[in-house]
Amino acid sequence: MRRLTGIKIAAVAAAAALMLAGCTSTNSGSGSSSGGKGGTLTILTDQTAVHLDPATSQNLAITTLGLIARRLTTWDIQPGKAAKVVPDLATNTGVSSDDGKTWTYHLKPGIEFQNGKAITSQDIKWGVERSFAPTLTGGLSYHKSLLVGGDTYKGPFTGQSLASIETPDSSTIVFHLNASYGDWPWLVSMPAFTPVPTGDGTTPSYDTAPVASGPYQVQSDQQGSQITFVRNKHWSAKTDSVRTAGPDKIVLKENQNDSTTAQTLIADAGSAKDSFDATYLGAAELNQVRASSDAQSRLATSQAGPITYLAMNTSKGVLKNLDARKALEYAVDKQSYRLAAGGATAGTYASTLITPGIAGRQNYDLYKTKATGDVAKAKSLLKQGGASSASLTLLTPNDSSSLSEAQALQAGIERTGVKVTLKPEDTDSFYTDATTGDDYDLVLFSWQPDFPSPNANIQPLYASSQIGDGGYNVSHYSNAAVDKLIEQATGTVNQKDAQTLWAQADKAIMADAPVVPLTYAKQSFLRGSNVQNFEIADFPAYPNYLKVTLGQ
Repeated sequence: MRRLTGIKIAAVAAAAALMLAGCTSTNSGSGSSSGGKGGTLTILTDQTAVHLDPATSQNLAITTLGLIARRLTTWDIQPGKAAKVVPDLATNTGVSSDDGKTWTYHLKPGIEFQNGKAITSQDIKWGVERSFAPTLTGGLSYHKSLLVGGDTYKGPFTGQSLASIETPDSSTIVFHLNASYGDWPWLVSMPAFTPVPTGDGTTPSYDTAPVASGPYQVQSDQQGSQITFVRNKHWSAKTDSVRTAGPDKIVLKENQNDSTTAQTLIADAGSAKDSFDATYLGAAELNQVRASSDAQSRLATSQAGPITYLAMNTSKGVLKNLDARKALEYAVDKQSYRLAAGGATAGTYASTLITPGIAGRQNYDLYKTKATGDVAKAKSLLKQGGASSASLTLLTPNDSSSLSEAQALQAGIERTGVKVTLKPEDTDSFYTDATTGDDYDLVLFSWQPDFPSPNANIQPLYASSQIGDGGYNVSHYSNAAVDKLIEQATGTVNQKDAQTLWAQADKAIMADAPVVPLTYAKQSFLRGSNVQNFEIADFPAYPNYLKVTLGQ
């Protein structure tokens, strides 16, 4: 998932941030269950609207939608351990055949919708097919290009079915892909693989009143104001190893002011004790927290998070030259950049493309130097690359945080004699120009993977197929050997073998220096004193809403 440097994203798509250690669930009555200690948990977010339709949602598996919607698989995330994909509605993470082009799943018995109706394989097929409907846009779409026939399919609302999804019986579903894909078990943890009762969800109202399969269901949804979840009596803890369903009720308050939220949680009075901030704290809010020792004790900070980087347009001008790009690896002053971003609490210095917390990552640094850079070495490489007097344009978002960070990068590079002109743009224009055009030399960018695989760090950003047309290869990086390596890694079903290939791709790309890795951005979140099981795993740097509880 994309994340702009300096722009906050909360409870949806990359909602907010932390992992919470689980508490034990208790079973109650004929297969249904509730767990935890009860009470009403309030989640505060600056999001203006939270989408609950799985076809349009970009939620991570552990955030808002995961409270009401189960998928075939989900994530097991624990502090100090790499994230794992685990079964959710399915009995396992998938059985592959046909060299990874066919994946088969069997559903667990005893899984029901909120109305007591059994969840079937046909409901999952319908849910996936809905995600292709032209009227339902904005959701994660990795599966659309992988399923056979997905490139032309327009959804089920006109009576058309996608033949590459088979349901031989009510508990079996089979997916046929047009290429081998070893990370398919991760993809079926995405929102589109939520069951939707066959025939439902044909109108926009499904976005505010989806049929729940998780431990909670929607009681009310006042768009832009507040969403209230209450217990789904037909959820069974016996079939669900990742959700603990602690609170009796969860209230998501939207459109909250960041500064006001921080002040409310710092004061820790009334309902604030049972609340947490789903938006990671900015520098100003962090300073407020540091002024209170009590609030500091309730702060959770990630070890690492989204990778922030300076992308170099490798398709034009002096940056087509490898030596010129290598020069910028040494010219950038990462220390000043990090100070502009908020200091040591804003992130740790980055050198690899695969982010910490993802299995298979290898730590290395091909351009090892001081955090302030090496101006002399940069000048030498610029001379070799014929770029000593180059003039470069740096595309950046125009929010105050990003501008400060861009200015730090500008100052570092200009120490070498290269002129850097900033090109600040509003969010929409920035994304359009960065992903569809090439009227820039440098781009300040950031990336949070959509799932915990090296694939999600590498393929969307560095495969040549992702250049232009809205793709996120903003470096316009193209290397046939790397494309082949990405294809090989993508098609490898054995994850250990695939991770070895992804690590090779990581180093091969950095040898071509299309980007300067800057930081793995740390993200901090504040909770009330009665919120428990609130900690951050190695990945993702977002809250695990599924395990948070309240004290007595």
